[in-house]
Amino acid sequence: MSAEKATPYRYTESGLETVFIHGIKLTIDEDGDEVVTIPNVNGLHKAIALAIIGRPGLMTGKELRFLRTEMGMTQAELATCIHKEPQSVGRWERGEGGGIDPNAETLIRLLAREKLGLELHASVAQLTGYSVATAKLPPIEIDGSNPDDYRPMAA
Repeated sequence: MSAEKATPYRYTESGLETVFIHGIKLTIDEDGDEVVTIPNVNGLHKAIALAIIGRPGLMTGKELRFLRTEMGMTQAELATCIHKEPQSVGRWERGEGGGIDPNAETLIRLLAREKLGLELHASVAQLTGYSVATAKLPPIEIDGSNPDDYRPMAA
């Protein structure tokens, strides 16, 4: 038996606490419990990555780790690309040391866009403007009504 889930599903399986998927289907198992099945996880993760790089505000350490992992890079490989020490990337991912360097973050956004083939129509100047501190980052809201085409929702 399937039903449309009225409230968004909090997708903590991504390693991020603030990802919510709207419009996904749930199944009721034989014990009467709701079971969430997420088809096309790769497509979902690309939509999450697009939401991260296309959103103004410094990314969190967990978001950086998510992007690095999705790009298939080690901390050392990412550090080499952005001209930083691997220890810096590790500290940023753990939320230590005052946050991600804004210039490095802009490079990370550009690298993620390229490596993951994300269609973000933003100039380098716009991405630079995104890499600034904000009071509070909004949650990442994903439209999951079509699992073949997950999309970030407008904030």
